[in-house]
Amino acid sequence: MYRVLPFLIFAFFLISCNGREKKILPKETGITEAVYSSVIIQPDSLYQAFAAVNGIVENNLFEEGDLVKKGDPIVQIINSSPKLNTENARVALELARKNYEGQTAILKGIEEELRSARVQYLNDSVNFIRQKKLWEQGIGSKTAFETREMAFDISASSLEILRNKYSRTKNELQTQLRQAENNYRLSQINTTDFTVTSKINGRVYSLYKNPGETVNTNQPVASVGSASDFVIEMLVDEVDIVKIKEGQEVLLVLDAYGNKVFKARVNKIYPEKDERNQTFLVEALFDETPPVLYAGLSGEANIVIESKEKALVIPRNYLIGEDRVKTEQGYVKVSTGIKSIDSVEITSGLTPESYIYNPEK
Repeated sequence: MYRVLPFLIFAFFLISCNGREKKILPKETGITEAVYSSVIIQPDSLYQAFAAVNGIVENNLFEEGDLVKKGDPIVQIINSSPKLNTENARVALELARKNYEGQTAILKGIEEELRSARVQYLNDSVNFIRQKKLWEQGIGSKTAFETREMAFDISASSLEILRNKYSRTKNELQTQLRQAENNYRLSQINTTDFTVTSKINGRVYSLYKNPGETVNTNQPVASVGSASDFVIEMLVDEVDIVKIKEGQEVLLVLDAYGNKVFKARVNKIYPEKDERNQTFLVEALFDETPPVLYAGLSGEANIVIESKEKALVIPRNYLIGEDRVKTEQGYVKVSTGIKSIDSVEITSGLTPESYIYNPEK
């Protein structure tokens, strides 16, 4: 998309030829090829801040235009659910801790059962061994021996079952305690999510919600950007984007500053095309920043692709096709160089004394 700002326009002088056909001489002058773009000024690092949870705006802690530091709370959101969840998690944690560590802990009851089972096991063990020795000596009845043996087996089995129960219950209570601790910590984190904080040192440019309005995670609540650094956003047509390179000079005018020309340099080229308007976003940085800038200032720019201070130039509409011009000797083949919106450089085929005619006449 070609368009040229006033400071890049060149002029040619027409010469009358017997009043019938107008002819001109090529002009030795400067020529610049440039790509036109619309301009929007935006703060550097501009971003929209979103709430991590749904709720109601309790208070905007800053106003538009205020300076903020990284980590400063910008918007406070309220919602009773997280507080209730935190309280429930705290109660559950206390219960889990009491079950595992308290005086009335479940494990203490099993420990008492274990102590009783050990005593019973020792008694049954002693009785069984004594009865076994008597039986081996032929003293006592077989029934008495078998009764002592069965009591001993039952005691051993009961003791092993209680040991397994103690170990299993201890592991379960430990797991429940860890889960309760994690849930409580998570509920505290969720509570802090109700404060939207600044991610950078900068300025609050917009607040989208007033106190009392509802917010959700899909709606921004504020926009924050740099307070001192600004970028020039340019939309470049897809037919011109391949000519753009980082470091190229940009000449721009801003509506707020009239015809004053500012210089900048291409700093970044976004590689994805906007399908809505078939353009690419290109960013530039000022060589010297204007004294006062606001987000959203608009203007126009030319990105300088190539430039020569002295070249042999003819009007673009005098060029026939890509490489011919009409002269007093007829049609002549020429070689071209830089092309601007209305002019073209002739690198060979013409001299400053070669008259040329408009082929449309």
